[in-house]
Amino acid sequence: MKAIIMAGGVGLRLRPLTLSIPKPLIPVGDKPILEHIIIKLKSQGIDEVIFAVGYKSEFIRAYFLNGKKLGIKINYFREEKRLGTAGALSLIKKKFKLTEPVIVMNGDILTELDFNKMIEFHDSKKSDLTVGFKKQDYISSFGVLKFDGEKIKDIQEKPKITFDILAGIYIIKPEIMDNIPKDSFYDMPNLIIDSLNNGMNICAYEIKEHWLGIEDITKLYQANNYVNGN
Repeated sequence: MKAIIMAGGVGLRLRPLTLSIPKPLIPVGDKPILEHIIIKLKSQGIDEVIFAVGYKSEFIRAYFLNGKKLGIKINYFREEKRLGTAGALSLIKKKFKLTEPVIVMNGDILTELDFNKMIEFHDSKKSDLTVGFKKQDYISSFGVLKFDGEKIKDIQEKPKITFDILAGIYIIKPEIMDNIPKDSFYDMPNLIIDSLNNGMNICAYEIKEHWLGIEDITKLYQANNYVNGN
């Protein structure tokens, strides 16, 4: 199975770091984020990766080249304009003649996910699109009032709410990519909703292993603490 890594974003929430290098090359520990992803994929039998690149793509090409130094084959698809988290997929399918399901993931994720188990789940469910999700807890900074009319009934101190969030990791059959608008900005939630409306079999897979989306400086600190064992 091949993997497509979406690595073309500008990384606004990680500026000023991303003014000089693209977000996927920001170091976590002693390696760029993207190298951690490649090593994880390779360890689970993925031998070919396609980078969807855009912003400062020449830096990513210069660092990884064809992937030989990491023992994996790397190809590149350069977005001439921003296409979102899914907009490039139909073009990638055509260019690389994809005929089998592929892993698609964001290029800013640090995870211990067992990709093979997710693939097995995808196959067993005969899924057209499998969406990885993670349970995320949000804790209020304040006490929350509960009312009975105008009377206070109770106070819940800093309650915790759990959401099932998109984890930025998917397994997709190539046929679904045909429905993506050509050369247009299009995000993965659009693909999920449109696929549901088209009667596709969309399944959800819970990621129980460590997962962290490196979206901002705080998450970057967390990622470095994790890989450094702190």
